[in-house]
Amino acid sequence: MKKLFILLLSAAAFLQNCTNQKKEIAQDKTKTMKTIYDYKVESLDGAEINFADFKGKKILIVNTASECGFTPQYADLETISKEYKDEVVVVGFPANNFGSQEPGSDADIGAFCEKNFGVTFPMASKVSVKGDDTAPIFKYLTDKNLNGVKNTTILWNFTKFLVDENGQLIDSFISTTKPTDGAITKYFK
Repeated sequence: MKKLFILLLSAAAFLQNCTNQKKEIAQDKTKTMKTIYDYKVESLDGAEINFADFKGKKILIVNTASECGFTPQYADLETISKEYKDEVVVVGFPANNFGSQEPGSDADIGAFCEKNFGVTFPMASKVSVKGDDTAPIFKYLTDKNLNGVKNTTILWNFTKFLVDENGQLIDSFISTTKPTDGAITKYFK
């Protein structure tokens, strides 16, 4: 009986040790996992967009294009930017990866967005969101091994990524999901 008791105690200690090791591994993983705050990008006007400046707010990141069927979503993005300005920052990333629908220079893109949609939210310099030259921030957003949440394949312009107040990816949304859709705005309340 005494041997059985010692054996049970040893087994319990072993299981507790395994549980503690799993917790330590999980904690180490979150310490090394990047957040959106680790990224800085160039803006359309050549300044810097530092995502660490947005701590405490949700961030809606969108790959955009000026000559796309979804381009009118700029108006909805501007609405989100103004209506939820205390809670959400919208950041647009022009990309020419789909149907060559963003052929212009950064200056052309900025002028187009301002003239046609009154865009006031931050716009990054044109980047690539897929392929060998994918911008590092989009590698992070689309790769579960980097963001810890999910893999996303960007199928077209105006794919949206929502990041929480702590810099962690919440979810991504396909082009047909409007920025003002409840699937996105439910996170703003």
